[in-house]
Amino acid sequence: MSAIEPRRYDDLPPSYHIFKWRILLAFSGFYLFLYLGRFNFWPVAPLVKADLSLNNFEIGLVNALLLWGFGLGDLFHGRLAETYGLRLWILIGAILTTVFNIITSFATSAVTMAIPWGIAGFVNAACWAPAISMISQWWPRKNRGLALGIVGTSAGGAMVLMWWISGYVGAEWGWRASFRYPPMIIAVLGVAFYFITRDRPSDVGLPDYVEEDAVSATPESIDPALIKGFGPYKLLLSNTRFLMACHVKGLENIVRYGLTTWVPIYYFEEGGLSIESTVLLTILLPAGYLIAPPAAGIFSDRYLVSRRQPMILFSCAVSAAVLIGVAFVPPVNVTAGAALMFAGGLSMGLSSINSVAVDIAGRHMSGTATGIMSAHGYAYAGAQALIFAAVLDMAGSPWPIVFLAMAATRVISAVMISRVNV
Repeated sequence: MSAIEPRRYDDLPPSYHIFKWRILLAFSGFYLFLYLGRFNFWPVAPLVKADLSLNNFEIGLVNALLLWGFGLGDLFHGRLAETYGLRLWILIGAILTTVFNIITSFATSAVTMAIPWGIAGFVNAACWAPAISMISQWWPRKNRGLALGIVGTSAGGAMVLMWWISGYVGAEWGWRASFRYPPMIIAVLGVAFYFITRDRPSDVGLPDYVEEDAVSATPESIDPALIKGFGPYKLLLSNTRFLMACHVKGLENIVRYGLTTWVPIYYFEEGGLSIESTVLLTILLPAGYLIAPPAAGIFSDRYLVSRRQPMILFSCAVSAAVLIGVAFVPPVNVTAGAALMFAGGLSMGLSSINSVAVDIAGRHMSGTATGIMSAHGYAYAGAQALIFAAVLDMAGSPWPIVFLAMAATRVISAVMISRVNV
């Protein structure tokens, strides 16, 4: 515990507010490039599929192992980073992400690609939950929607940047180059992030904030002895509201990553587009993520008293309608497809589900909570990769069924989040 007396957020010194923005912007800048080593398989998947003679199920397997590897990492990294150091864990994750991307680039089959790619997902997870925990040390609940909204915009920007850079490198120099050269940026930025940031205000001689919002203040008032060791897991996994929100996150990821997994192949194969045209069309999906998250965060903080539920419900309704449109609009209609991709990214970006984990857990368990929720998300995301792959391979590519199934998950998500009053 810090020897410096905590203060009300409004009474914190100006240097505190300068540093909180330094932490947030440093991570957002770092995160802009992190997808160059996590999701860079997606835009070059058609090239990998052709070069290694893979079928849809094998493509799904490669995706699933990355996503499940990331989810497994989430279960551990958040708690370990809370114990051993947040920025240290992020540095380790950044360096190892680069290493396992390069190893993946030498794959010659589905198996030799899936195994190192799964490990890349596991180590890359060290850059997520610890960073969200770090941000929560500096940003209380009443401003957290804005902070995590900016992180969400960074994630949207990361997807756009990755789609452009990895897609361009793959189209020009082959898919292996996409795994070798762009990911090197991650290791360099990970080192810079380590030296720029600090885990907590007390690390730079500043007071901690006093959490004044009851939703997060309640878990932060728990006896510190209960959150030692495996304590946070016991508390969070026995909280029905938290578990319900985790499953909503999982269902959300079926759509978020289901679209990014299958949309490039859908328009490439069914729409007859070139790899360059496919990249240009589908990049509008992550482009939608750029605008929505901070808007949702600001609206939630200022006009909904930091309640996240209404924005998640709105996201579910709009994205379900978009997915129905994707199912029935012919893939050769590029103009309509582009509009649907942008609307899909925009509507999914309105969800504030990531803020819910930290709000319910409070800052002291925020890394563990973020990791558990993210693990649910990637467990579902990996499952969709295999399930939809099996459906497409065994049933003659029934693409409308895939997109309608995604729409159904958004309806289910709306029903579930309506039971989580946060």
